[in-house]
Amino acid sequence: MGSEDTVLGVIIAVVGAIGAVLVARVSTPRAGPPAVGGAAEEPRESGELKVSPEIWARFETLEAKVDHLTVLVEQQKEKVTTLERLLRMAMRIIRRANRRLAARQELPEEVPRELVPYSID
Repeated sequence: MGSEDTVLGVIIAVVGAIGAVLVARVSTPRAGPPAVGGAAEEPRESGELKVSPEIWARFETLEAKVDHLTVLVEQQKEKVTTLERLLRMAMRIIRRANRRLAARQELPEEVPRELVPYSID
């Protein structure tokens, strides 16, 4: 088990180093060709971060997908809320019917186990 842990550690270190190099390459501004007349381009601000259009397009795609999933989750929440309200209503109807049966000295109906959590009592 010791050598497996060592190999795994080396692999993780190599992947981390490659990731660090890639992040450094993406975040470091590249010097463009010199302007006409031999004058160099004005230095950029050191805190400026440039994102390639391909990466920006991926971010926009991910944002659109997240927005779509958010809409779906909200729709499902509405459905769940509606279903819970209907289940509580069904539980009230069963309890009312059981009270009427008890008033007539008849055996009340058994409450389904699935509806017990929706009891307001």
